[in-house]
Amino acid sequence: MEAEVVEAEIVLPMHFRFKKIQTYEKYPKGQSRGRWKHLKQILQAENFQDYPPDEPNYVNIESPPSMQPCKRICDITGYEAPYLDPRTKLRYANTDVFKTVRSLSSEQVQQYLALRNAAVVLK
Repeated sequence: MEAEVVEAEIVLPMHFRFKKIQTYEKYPKGQSRGRWKHLKQILQAENFQDYPPDEPNYVNIESPPSMQPCKRICDITGYEAPYLDPRTKLRYANTDVFKTVRSLSSEQVQQYLALRNAAVVLK
């Protein structure tokens, strides 16, 4: 049994609805592309110079120092370091790093301490 062949002209629209619109057509030059604004746009919109100087705004944001203690970071790996080597005064994260710390020469230890601004003179 043979299928019947039907000839038909297919008319396709010139503009498909699902086609991605070019960004330059959607957003003219200088217009924001998203819902986020840049700091310059916020400052221009808020007229910060009209506010009293003691009222906080985007220009004069100040915060007090943190009440939380600073995190101790491993001098070798950069991970959080709960341990401190009493001999070299280097911070370390785990036993593998501790072996590395103990294998360092005194010049290398001084270089690591200098990176952390810890002026310790080892004997």
